[in-house]
Amino acid sequence: MKTGMKKIAVSVLGPDRPGIIATVAKVLYGQGCNLEDISQTILQNEFIGIFIASVDNSSDDGSVLAALRDAISPLQLFVHLRPLSAAAPEAFGDSFIITTVGPDRPGLVAGITEVLARYGVNITNLKAVSKGESDGRRYIMIYEVDIPAATDYHVIRAALYDRAGSLGLDINLQHREIFEQIHRV
Repeated sequence: MKTGMKKIAVSVLGPDRPGIIATVAKVLYGQGCNLEDISQTILQNEFIGIFIASVDNSSDDGSVLAALRDAISPLQLFVHLRPLSAAAPEAFGDSFIITTVGPDRPGLVAGITEVLARYGVNITNLKAVSKGESDGRRYIMIYEVDIPAATDYHVIRAALYDRAGSLGLDINLQHREIFEQIHRV
């Protein structure tokens, strides 16, 4: 990032439709912002997008937010803007992929994430989806996580397998590199 620049995070939420990213990107560009990172997804027809942009320090966050609201509020979308700190991200240990499969019921995400939180594991991405199979065993969760270097992998693994068993889930925990090699297309 250039000197004299700051970063902002823009979150957008609302009913999905074509052109949302184009509208947000155009407004941010018009406000002198440079898009650095974008992550977006659609959950059951709800658009969720996060845009990280750099902008000149002299830029007024209120003006950027007002321009975004003017452009997207007619689309029934909500926007939030937050300045980001300049602190460098904290380094974590190794990246792992956790997958669970089982019958859909309340408490599955809460059960697994409680174990992860207890051991200081950072969830970097989570996808949970019901495949709607007639056997009821098709609720799939895929967690991408970073396990702190000082944490005993075997202890976390045992705790996760114990919790998954009590929830009726099949679970698999693999180092990201191994997962990617196995699932290479």
